Amino acid sequence: MHSGLGGVPTLGDMTTPSGQSPNPAPTNLGYVKYFNTLPLVEGLSTCADLSLHAAVPAKLGDMLARGEVDIALASLVDMARSSVPLTLIPAGMIGCDGPTLTVRIFSRVPMDRVRTLACDTDSHTSVILAQVILARVFQVRPTVRDFDARERVLMPAQSNVKTDPHSVEGDWPETMLLIGDKVVTDSPPAVRYPYQLDLGEEWKKLTDLPFVYAMWMCRSADVAAGSPMRERLLSIASLLDRQRRRNTARLDWIVQSYAHDRRWPEDLAERYVRQYLRYEPDTRAIGAVQRFLGEAAGLGILPDAKVDLLKA
Repeated sequence: MHSGLGGVPTLGDMTTPSGQSPNPAPTNLGYVKYFNTLPLVEGLSTCADLSLHAAVPAKLGDMLARGEVDIALASLVDMARSSVPLTLIPAGMIGCDGPTLTVRIFSRVPMDRVRTLACDTDSHTSVILAQVILARVFQVRPTVRDFDARERVLMPAQSNVKTDPHSVEGDWPETMLLIGDKVVTDSPPAVRYPYQLDLGEEWKKLTDLPFVYAMWMCRSADVAAGSPMRERLLSIASLLDRQRRRNTARLDWIVQSYAHDRRWPEDLAERYVRQYLRYEPDTRAIGAVQRFLGEAAGLGILPDAKVDLLKA
C-alpha cells in the first residue's frame, strides 16, 4: 500500500466497501511561508490529499472562518475573535520557551515611556502579547497603530491620510513591533533603537511558561460528532503530526536547504529552529494558551475565549 508523508497513509489509500477509491477532493490547508514554519510544513506540498494556501498569519483565521481553508496554522488571537467556533489541533504549533528572536519591540525610548506602538500587521497574536507585556511588566497602555513593515507606512488612526508624519521619523516609527523573518533580514538600524524587547523572553519571565503564537486549527462544527468532515480532518491531523515529527528529526537538512534562499545566516537559522522555537503542543503549551487568553481578557483586549482542543 502506498503511504503518504512520513509513512502516514493518504486519504486516497482508503477504499469503499465495493473496492473503489472514493478519491475525495483535497483538503484546503492554510499556512505561513516564514522560515519558522518549515518544520511544520516542509513536505506537505507533495501530498495529494492537501491543497496548500499561503498567507500571512493575520489573514488565516478569517480564511478559516469563511470556509476558504479547512485547516489553518492560525494565530491564537484569531481563534478568540473568530466569528465561528474554532478547535485547536494538537499536531503542531509555532511557539517558544524563552526568547523568540523574531517577535520583537524596537524603541527609541524606554519601555515605560512608550505612548504609541506601531504594530506589524502580519500577526494578531504578537500585537496582543506586546500589549500584555507592556501593561503587566511596564505598566503602560500605549495606543496601538497598524504598521505596514514592508512598506514602512504607519496607518492612520482616525483619518484617510496614508501616513502620519508626527509619529514616523523618516521611515521607522519611534516604537514598533516587528515579527517574522524581517526581524533578521530587514531589521531597523540598531543605533536608532537602543531599547529592544524579545516578547517570548519577557513572557517567560512573567509566567515561567512557554508561549504559543499559532497552532493548527479547524472549524469546530467540522469535527463535531456526526460531521461528514470529522474522519477526514482527524486523518489530516494525524498526517500533520507525523510530518512535524519527521521534520524535527531532520532540522539540519531543512536549514541547509532553505536558510540561504530566505537570507538567513545558516548558523543563526540552526540556533533558531533548534534552540529558540518549540513545535510540539504539549501540556505546558496548552496551559500557556489558556494563561495568555486569560491575561488578555483580563486587560479587556480580547473577549473571554474557551480553549477547545481536538480529541480523537
